[in-house]
Amino acid sequence: MAPEDLSRRTIIFVNIAHAFDHFVLLIYPTAVIAIATEAKLDYASLITLATGSFVAFGLFSLPMGWLADRLGRRNMLAIFFIGYALSCAAVAASTSWTAIAASMLMLGVFSAIYHPIGTSMLVSHARELGRDLGWNGVWGNLGAAMASGVTAFIAARWGWRLAFAVPAVVCLATGLAFLRLVPGDGAAAVRGKAAASRFETSRPFFVLGLLAVAIIAGGMTFNITTIALPKVIDEGAGMSLPLVLTGSLATAVFLCGALMQLLIGRLIDTVPLPTLFLGLSSLQPVGLALAAMSTGLPLLAGMVLVMAAIYGQVVINDAMVARYVPEAYRAKAFSVRYFLGFTASGFAAPLIALLHANGGFPTVLAVAAVFGALVVACAFLFKVAAGNGAGPRAVPAE
Repeated sequence: MAPEDLSRRTIIFVNIAHAFDHFVLLIYPTAVIAIATEAKLDYASLITLATGSFVAFGLFSLPMGWLADRLGRRNMLAIFFIGYALSCAAVAASTSWTAIAASMLMLGVFSAIYHPIGTSMLVSHARELGRDLGWNGVWGNLGAAMASGVTAFIAARWGWRLAFAVPAVVCLATGLAFLRLVPGDGAAAVRGKAAASRFETSRPFFVLGLLAVAIIAGGMTFNITTIALPKVIDEGAGMSLPLVLTGSLATAVFLCGALMQLLIGRLIDTVPLPTLFLGLSSLQPVGLALAAMSTGLPLLAGMVLVMAAIYGQVVINDAMVARYVPEAYRAKAFSVRYFLGFTASGFAAPLIALLHANGGFPTVLAVAAVFGALVVACAFLFKVAAGNGAGPRAVPAE
């Protein structure tokens, strides 16, 4: 197979995997509304069953770069597809709360594969870093967006178990197609802008430390808002809404994040990263504060700002790792990046349950706004440390 064809196919499947990663991980936060109605239990007690999946999502990111060096990135991505299929089937077949929690934990372990491995593969095969990261982000966001609407639609008509069973079949079929159409890792077909530039700074450890804190705080706002969004809309709409409409509104909010990722992807190749980082991060606490203090349309407007900010920041964080870290170390660097972001934010589900039980979603969103303000502080210090002139310098292709 020609290197260009292999790169093209690799990027297509990496994008599909990103959509699956966010879709499957966010089935439960919507399905739990139907489960609570069926079991006559409260939301706070049931949402905690997803804690294992979100903790594992981050915790198991750390060894994935090491495993990829030994098993190959292509093989790891195949394990991701097939493992996701088995995990979804296990949740659908669960007959107890313990079984659901265990199956969700297994789902989280396999979900941890994608970001360190898939993002590393994408950066290696990308033609233009910003553009390809932006489109990859859109695929992930579309997966998150569709999760609420599709899950609500299936659960309302055929039950919540089928909301897990259908994705299981789709993931398995995609994994088999990936094994057939992508025979190996290959090498980057075109280096271009994606690998011909890297950032330099006189204070690398300080800058990377700021990025680490921003990743952890941003991970908390990311998981708090994405997990809670369907229920935030359900309670904050100002009226009683059917599950399908609640899921559809959540999908619309997620789609706004997808559009922002596409825009940020285009801007990354032309605007200094520190400037983008600071401007975008400022939207987080503003949107969260607006949503916390309002209901109805103002609440939806606040959540749109939040989703635009947190999903756009994902693209910026990945671009920072890609431009600061040499290719030989990227898989491990992305493992650390997602370990930091997702392990800390894995505790978002029990935090949501605790805050919701003691103050409702205004309290949940207010606490998320504090994490958002911390991201803004890191972005400001990052801009000061990097300087307005921080930009890519030409380096030899690796």
